[in-house]
Amino acid sequence: MVYGVILAGGIGSRMGKAEKPKQYLLIGSKPILVHTAEKFYIQKRFEKILVMCPKEWISHTKNLIKKYIPDADSIVVSEGGETRNETIMNAIGYIEENGGLDDDTVIVTHDAVRPFVTQRIIDENIRLAEKYGACDTVIASTDTIVCSDDGHKISEIPDRKKMYQGQTPQSFKAKKLLELYRGLSEEEKEVLTDASKIYVIKGEKVSLVEGEVFNIKVTYPYDLRVAEALLSEGDDIC
Repeated sequence: MVYGVILAGGIGSRMGKAEKPKQYLLIGSKPILVHTAEKFYIQKRFEKILVMCPKEWISHTKNLIKKYIPDADSIVVSEGGETRNETIMNAIGYIEENGGLDDDTVIVTHDAVRPFVTQRIIDENIRLAEKYGACDTVIASTDTIVCSDDGHKISEIPDRKKMYQGQTPQSFKAKKLLELYRGLSEEEKEVLTDASKIYVIKGEKVSLVEGEVFNIKVTYPYDLRVAEALLSEGDDIC
């Protein structure tokens, strides 16, 4: 079985003086989270779609789903964790308790604040996760990447041809991801930035899915203006 996992646990600290977490801010007439959930809802491969959010926002999130996607019985709102990866582990725990977890169970994890993900990207994530066990959505870097060990001077300039910018979805065979995560030391967990790094730390392969430049993560106030412009393009982004 294949499950969608929408990660809606962020508090939006980089959004400035927003009165609520960024996933609940509006673009167009709907919250960002709803736009994202709608993209997952129309994907027929998903057994369930888990929206993982802070405990104090569960009731509000359920109300939003009911309001904007009233027939979405396949969407479940559940509590996230303290970190991104703990939230993913909570989602796997839900699947294990309610749907049965086996070696072929796939989860497609996605940022709630990336509302412009396409069905092509989701389809390829499912296909490559089923085939290879893990995949990550990326786009080739168009800028030169500069590394600095101390934040003051350049330490290294890697070959741009090898550089990619990570997006989401990131998709995995859930049971294997859980096993790898449980095998991490506390020191390894401290350096995690996302779930794909769990595989990299343990020497496991992660396949690449080609993303889209417009599959943006709404993080800063400027991104809201970009998102409104992208939304106005309508069917050109799907």
